[in-house]
Amino acid sequence: MSINYEAYVADLVAKGHAAQKIAEGFDQAMVEKLTAAVAYQLTKPEVALKFGEMLVEESGMGVPKDKELKMYGKVKGAYFQMKGKPSVGLYSVDEEMGMEVYAKPMGVIGAIIPVTNGEATPVVKALMALKTRNAIILAPHPKARKTNMAVTDMIRETIVKCGAPADLVQAIDPDYVSIEASAQLMKQVDFILATGGTPMVRQAYSSGNPAIGVGTGNVVSIVDGTTDMDQVADLIVRSKTFDNATSCSTENNIVVFESCYDDFMAAMAKRGAFLIKEDSEDKQKLLKTLWPESPANHDLNRHIVAQPAAKIAEAAGIEVPEGTVMLMAEENGGYGNDFPFTGEKLSPVSGVRKAKDFDDAVEKVMNILEYQGKGHSIGIHTTIKERVTKLGEMIPVCKVCVNLPQSLSNSGSWTCGFPMSMTLGCGTWGHNSISHNATWKDLLNFTYVARPIPSFQPKDEDLFPAEIVAEFK
Repeated sequence: MSINYEAYVADLVAKGHAAQKIAEGFDQAMVEKLTAAVAYQLTKPEVALKFGEMLVEESGMGVPKDKELKMYGKVKGAYFQMKGKPSVGLYSVDEEMGMEVYAKPMGVIGAIIPVTNGEATPVVKALMALKTRNAIILAPHPKARKTNMAVTDMIRETIVKCGAPADLVQAIDPDYVSIEASAQLMKQVDFILATGGTPMVRQAYSSGNPAIGVGTGNVVSIVDGTTDMDQVADLIVRSKTFDNATSCSTENNIVVFESCYDDFMAAMAKRGAFLIKEDSEDKQKLLKTLWPESPANHDLNRHIVAQPAAKIAEAAGIEVPEGTVMLMAEENGGYGNDFPFTGEKLSPVSGVRKAKDFDDAVEKVMNILEYQGKGHSIGIHTTIKERVTKLGEMIPVCKVCVNLPQSLSNSGSWTCGFPMSMTLGCGTWGHNSISHNATWKDLLNFTYVARPIPSFQPKDEDLFPAEIVAEFK
């Protein structure tokens, strides 16, 4: 039986609009109650673990305990950032300029949910919508449809207990989850918040409706030897193995100074990272396991995504020591499709390169990003401030992590200042409309009110530099 996705989605959107009209009448206290209740209910230990286990069982990806921790960190973090902040009515006042800003909702939000973070993303995006008095419709990946609906049902039950209409938060029914349903949703809503693969994000931007989407992650980190190697190895391994690297925010490539390369590898080995050498038979086995049709195409083998390193090694026929949690493949030959380890791997596998010095490392980072991942994030482990400054000035990314574990930091954490988010903007470098981590503030419309003030128009002699006047007189 054929499904009329246009009519199905139109019904969801109509329900969303009806609920959102009611939400427009909510005061700030009601908004605070809703967000507090949802954040609390969905981060109870038994709830967070249940949804983590459910998603791993449904998708076959990731680690339940890590997904539980992700629920705690991202959901509580997103709520912490919005708690007590104005989002209803008067938002800010500038007495000097006679300006007032009023916050208003957008309407019905269409939210594309990735399978890799299908446990926390629905909750965070629902919180963003509730904080801003919007309705939201969640469209999951097919491999997360059941988990997404279970999460949605709990959110709906919670907001109804608070006196809000259930249809402020809806989800595509598991039987209707499809590319067609997501496409219709993006055509019919007022705003799109898209987290997912590049094709889905591009579809969001081409839907005809305003959208926020994210770019491809292919994070590179530099190790220059000026910090403790054991600590560096601990940070990188914890980041790269968290949830079996479901996140696109992990260290996909590591550029290591020649002067500390051996020390770094020894420290990594102590933490269960296994090095696969350049030009070895094992490297070719791993390459064909990750990209079975290389060099014809570089479609990642979906069976290795977010799988344990030992399982990937076994699939490749590579013998690794017991306790191996991460694989590293040397890739010093080049960049691009002929050297696929320079790209994203969505698994606990990293490419590693040697660099002669800092300038050489920067050049290698730029070449890797030119192939894939421009706009997202890079990192450096260093004690030299000038190197950080140069990266901030030169590299076309939106986030630079200094002495931090990438996937546990660049999307926000309790130990760094990045906003906690499940949608990481990559700027125009990554074909995105924003260059920051998306938060609830991105789901607000603003009305600006101006009143008369004394003129602040300057005289020309005060406005223009004297040397400019003299040169162009």
